[in-house]
Amino acid sequence: MNLNGIKLTWLGHATFRVETPGGKIILIDPWVMGNPMCPEKEKNVSKVDVMLCTHGHFDHIGDAVEIAKKHNPHVVGIPELCGWLGKKGVKQISDMNKGGTQAVGDIKVTMVHADHSCGIQEGDQIVYGGEACGYVVEFTNGVKIYHAGDTNVFGDMQIIRELYAPEIAMIPIGDHYTMGPREAAYACKLLKPKTVIPMHFGTFPVLTGRPSALQKLVPEVDVKEMKPGETIS
Repeated sequence: MNLNGIKLTWLGHATFRVETPGGKIILIDPWVMGNPMCPEKEKNVSKVDVMLCTHGHFDHIGDAVEIAKKHNPHVVGIPELCGWLGKKGVKQISDMNKGGTQAVGDIKVTMVHADHSCGIQEGDQIVYGGEACGYVVEFTNGVKIYHAGDTNVFGDMQIIRELYAPEIAMIPIGDHYTMGPREAAYACKLLKPKTVIPMHFGTFPVLTGRPSALQKLVPEVDVKEMKPGETIS
């Protein structure tokens, strides 16, 4: 895996911090302070330039409002979710929809499909948050990564490969609320990335899928098991 100047840090669950070759900080699915897998030293977010939100569940946007108010990043999400964030005081909204691509800072972001629900918990109510999504991020050095968000495997992952060919794919493997290792292995066959980084596992007892189980099913794929707080570059 050659990130060519990109630094990629897993903060546990589905949360990643990515530093671009130009030094910009991207935070994907900002759930850090309440994230039991996030190391204590990482819970005080010091800088964010771009925030990507895949959907409105608490374990993906739990700290989005607080972090956005503090650092004023460009916040990317589906329109309904961005509308909700705007009502909460988030200023720099860069909403988009599936199939669209936009330049945000020094990256290009394409919103792609995800097969999942998307309700925002507002007190004792569930607010409609649009649809769940994933992102393909292209950097100035030509590297492309795919963050699948929360999803089941779906056949159009082959289209993501054919259109965007991401070298690195972050895919959920925990099972129960997303696909487990068996379906994630099929996703690998559709996406054909050089490296897969498993996510959304181990945070809660019900998320039983493990990277070792995925690796056994796809021995030909480089499955990179990261530890929370680990950075690869």
